[in-house]
Amino acid sequence: MKSYSQISGEIGEFSNLPFWKKADTVDLVYVSYGLLIVSLVILSYVLGMFNLMPHDPQALNLDLMMASPGTSGHLLGTDFLGRDMLSRLILGIQAYFLPGLLAIAISLSFGTVLGVLAGYRGGRFDTGITYFTNLVDSFPRLVLILLVIAAFKPDIYYIMIVVGLTNVPVVASLIKGKIHFLRQKNFIEAAVSLGLPTRTIILKHILWHNCRSLFIIQATLGMGEAILIETSLSYLGFGVQEPMPSWGNMVQSGANYFMQGKFWPSTAPALAILFTILGFHLLGDGLNNMLEGKRGR
Repeated sequence: MKSYSQISGEIGEFSNLPFWKKADTVDLVYVSYGLLIVSLVILSYVLGMFNLMPHDPQALNLDLMMASPGTSGHLLGTDFLGRDMLSRLILGIQAYFLPGLLAIAISLSFGTVLGVLAGYRGGRFDTGITYFTNLVDSFPRLVLILLVIAAFKPDIYYIMIVVGLTNVPVVASLIKGKIHFLRQKNFIEAAVSLGLPTRTIILKHILWHNCRSLFIIQATLGMGEAILIETSLSYLGFGVQEPMPSWGNMVQSGANYFMQGKFWPSTAPALAILFTILGFHLLGDGLNNMLEGKRGR
């Protein structure tokens, strides 16, 4: 069933059906796979936090060094010190999960504030914020991360703070562009003329109704980026340090045995990185298409 509404002098058509019932099959597959990955990540994080893993991820077993997958009691085998691979993969999620959420929170919160000020207030706010975001964009992210590592220590939280701050200009630019788009449709001016409070216009009509898909896609992309940065730095020795497991340092330590025909110590964490990042990206893409109605019309 379809109905019509008049918003800001424009006639809009919308359906009373929930957005997931109007979605394309491809988007439903994307979202289903993404939700599966997110559920597995959260479940694994909880298991690691409460120490409910199959084995102690730090326990050495020199009699079972480089045991192949399927070995009794070790589903994914063991590494070069006889440590259980599955347990270390589960615990390795802690290396990026909370730091990734921190980076997302920083980028979305600061980016939203700056974007609203630049787009809604305009004038000097827009000019000053534009200069500030251009200044932040001018600094190479990798150089900033290496400076933080040199000044403090290889702490993933410090690194993710830098990642979050360097993503602020992207979010601010998107929010600002969305507000400018709404102004072209006389949406904000009409809301002001009706006497709606500024807080209601910004929080409800701009951010919630028109920017939620933007937040979702930026959050999912941000988590995928956090995983990639953390694992890359850990692979290079700048992130999480042994004996604490990270998918990145697991790939690095397992790569030393790759040419010996023992693929699983590096392949297992590499596949975990691949499928997890893919899941977050597809989740954001699918939800964005479903909320914006970009397919299935």
